[in-house]
Amino acid sequence: MGEAAEISPREAEVLELVGDHLSNAEIGSRLYISVRTVETHVSSLLRKLDVPDRRALARCATERTPPDRQRPAPALPTRLTSFVGRERERAALTAMLGESRQVTAVGPGGVGKTRLALAVAADAAGEFADGVWFVDLVPVTDPGMIATAVAEALGLGEQLGHDMAESVAAALADRHALLVLDNCEQVVDGAALFLERLLAACPQVRVLVTSRSRLMVPFERVYPVPSLSLSLSLSSAGDREDGDAGRGSEGSEGSVVGGSDAVALFIDRATSVGRPLDPAHHDQIAEICARLDGMALAIELAAARYATLGLDGITAALAHPLRMLTGGSRAQDRHRSVRAALDWSHNLLDPADRALLRRVSVFVTPFTARAASEITEFDAATVVDGLARLAEQSLLAVTLAPDGTRYRALETLRQYGADRLTEAGELHDTRTRHLHWCLARSAELAAPRADWRALFDQAADELRAALAWAESRAEQRADAYRLARAMAELTFTRHLIAESQQRYEQAAALATTPADAASMLRHAAAVAACRLHGDGMYRLNRAAADVAHRAGDTAAAARDLAAAASNAYRFSSKFVTGLPPEEADALISEARELAGADPSARAAVALAEAGRALTHAIGATHTHSTGAGTGTPGTADEATPTAGSPGGPTVQEAIASAERAVELARLEKDPLAESAALDTLAGALSWAGDAYAAAATARRRVELLSCAPYGPDSSDSPAGTHELIEALGEATEAALGVGDLPGARRWARRLAEHPQLAEVGHRATGWLLVADTLAGDAEQALTTGLRFRDAWQRAGSPARAVLGPPAAAMATIHGLRDDQEARRDWSALLAQVDPSPWNTRGYGAVFDAILMLHQGRPEAALERTAPEPGRVRQWTTWIWLHWYVALRAEASVLAGAPDAAARLAGARTAVAGNPVATALVERAAALLDADTERLIATASAFDAAGCRYQSARTLTLAGGEHGARGARALTDLGLAPMTIP
Repeated sequence: MGEAAEISPREAEVLELVGDHLSNAEIGSRLYISVRTVETHVSSLLRKLDVPDRRALARCATERTPPDRQRPAPALPTRLTSFVGRERERAALTAMLGESRQVTAVGPGGVGKTRLALAVAADAAGEFADGVWFVDLVPVTDPGMIATAVAEALGLGEQLGHDMAESVAAALADRHALLVLDNCEQVVDGAALFLERLLAACPQVRVLVTSRSRLMVPFERVYPVPSLSLSLSLSSAGDREDGDAGRGSEGSEGSVVGGSDAVALFIDRATSVGRPLDPAHHDQIAEICARLDGMALAIELAAARYATLGLDGITAALAHPLRMLTGGSRAQDRHRSVRAALDWSHNLLDPADRALLRRVSVFVTPFTARAASEITEFDAATVVDGLARLAEQSLLAVTLAPDGTRYRALETLRQYGADRLTEAGELHDTRTRHLHWCLARSAELAAPRADWRALFDQAADELRAALAWAESRAEQRADAYRLARAMAELTFTRHLIAESQQRYEQAAALATTPADAASMLRHAAAVAACRLHGDGMYRLNRAAADVAHRAGDTAAAARDLAAAASNAYRFSSKFVTGLPPEEADALISEARELAGADPSARAAVALAEAGRALTHAIGATHTHSTGAGTGTPGTADEATPTAGSPGGPTVQEAIASAERAVELARLEKDPLAESAALDTLAGALSWAGDAYAAAATARRRVELLSCAPYGPDSSDSPAGTHELIEALGEATEAALGVGDLPGARRWARRLAEHPQLAEVGHRATGWLLVADTLAGDAEQALTTGLRFRDAWQRAGSPARAVLGPPAAAMATIHGLRDDQEARRDWSALLAQVDPSPWNTRGYGAVFDAILMLHQGRPEAALERTAPEPGRVRQWTTWIWLHWYVALRAEASVLAGAPDAAARLAGARTAVAGNPVATALVERAAALLDADTERLIATASAFDAAGCRYQSARTLTLAGGEHGARGARALTDLGLAPMTIP
């Protein structure tokens, strides 16, 4: 391992997280830096440590970490007080966790489930190579949000095309980790479903759950958490000489008094707030603990009163409420004893502090004094003093945050406070103020700032809780709609795409006008498109049309129906079930009828008709778009296009139809509609063989969107974001097809850096890998390839044809570097993601020919490109045709094919205007004529076109002094020496 260059502190942080097997997106989230910055650090580390790939880098991280720090520290909440006793329970629960993959610690509120689970998790941390993770489910009220809470705790983002549960499972699939899910009782059913999926997909993950009730699943092992032990041997306690006898201190955690954990806990907490306890009083303490049934929370509340009441005062205060406890099961008594202890603590407060305690119980996350003042309607000074008193009496926990002191009520106390709010008749008003406070927070979060992500994460569960309360109350419907809409926008910006769609649909259901409902459904459809869920997009477009139609807005209904049809043409690969042609035809007919003379509706219908015309013209019902748009060939999943459908529109007619759609959208000054129409037009032009017009159209589309009101990289418009991502991909592909490598790399880099694709590196970086490889930038391709593969694996290793070109590019780069093991690895990945003809006859032939020519095997390259261009045009149109034709011509010359001159002549005509392909053909002609001067001239042409690899190859082919320069250039590119045929 190289140590020549010094590693910066930030690089050291990145290296440590690479060693923890985090993705670049996860590292960026942890360190609050961009994914692009992480990539730069990883690239620098690869160079400084002189290692070939990320796996080797992870090994370096382990080697550089001291032995006592090589396992990740457990991600558990910091304990502010000592953990006392529970030795038997800790041992029993630890043993059970070693035998079973999912253990549930059950018991009533206040018995100490969470503290016990945390202690066991800390004890077991050393057994889990990939760490221990704690997830607090108290703020989670929607069972569908459990996976999101777990993902947030793990620092994960959403993988597009997968729900959050799948993203979590993919991230933990090969991890040996312990997951602690705390307070599951309010989402038991959702927790059971989530864990069933997680444990099936993650064989090395174990889960410890705390809940008031079991999950009722067959794989669950249940551990009933008992109350603290009450047995007390007076002789063992009385024989102690010092006043701290039996105290479970920080230095002797777990020690007990005469075998009583309950007494030890009381002594520990009481001593921390008052004077030492005399051993002679242990019997009295034991009596207090017995009357509290050994409930940990009740004992801590009682002990907190020791400094002001003393033991006699505590005994007297407990006497009255406990005498009222009669009847019921033991479990019910435990609930009542906690209620009694809370009643007692509550009754000792002055009226203002009682009101403060019950009103702040609406907060589900830690809150500030300022927030409490707004919710409770008390002045700031009263709130600050009151919160301090409540904290002193253990009724609130205090945490120190970067933005100041925060307070938090335990779940049992929150539930108690809610009961008191109801009894006082204040629940509705306090909840309403909390809702309005959340609306104000959501408005504040709409303004961008550097720490936005952290602020949103801090507030998200509070907003979700307020929305859950408001959505079922008719009088709060308007505010619930506003908050659901705000949450939809905020979660989209936060890249929680699945939740954003859910919130838009929720807002649609809460909307008070049809116009608002339809608008929210359209936004939801756009988000579904960003998620790669075409079926959801189609469903939501249809739903918006239904709402608009019922409200009498026929023009809007026509636009929605037309959008459903045109999106089905443009993005068919995103559909699980393709749209039958007859259904699409019916949609267009209905849309045309409803559109009437409305210009925007007519423009939408024209776009749908153009999509249908192009689809019929290329003879395939299902065409593919991943940035390439309707009918863009070269990346289709399954379709085998033909020259046209008998009796159907021709490609030229499809072009005319698309041009009409573009013009109508332009007249409406609708950049999104115009972009969609330009997408269809680019696809039609590419099928017509006019690659340059297609590329110009793709560039025009990006420029149009970059000037739109939401900006070139905005995350606040789902439809705009989706269009821009697709347009950047299309522009990249088009630029590659006409030999504009600088342009292709520019568009691809913008795509790779788009914030919405931060968690889907395989989708974001795929075309950047291709462009870097064709340009010959091996170092950048290797770095980007790490992100690509890491994200692909975390997404569940999807098999999608669009992932084939980047996989082929990486296999080629490793072949050019003569790293055969890595090449075989990427070739296997390529076969997995795309076994279709697009690989075997299209881009796969191009990349294979590049490598074969580098290896001095022109005969093999000629055989790989043996089919005439016209026979493989359907597999090479759009991106690969010029590359195929030019490489085939060069292989013919170097292999000494008798028809080489004829092939050169045909190739020169076919690639005219493409700087890279033209230079390839001219180099082949110079080789055929043995014209060194012309040969060297092509090196300058390659340099001007941004193709450093082909420039170095040209010099090498020239031999002599030029050959030496070429060899050095290849070495500088990180490539192996070239073999001269």
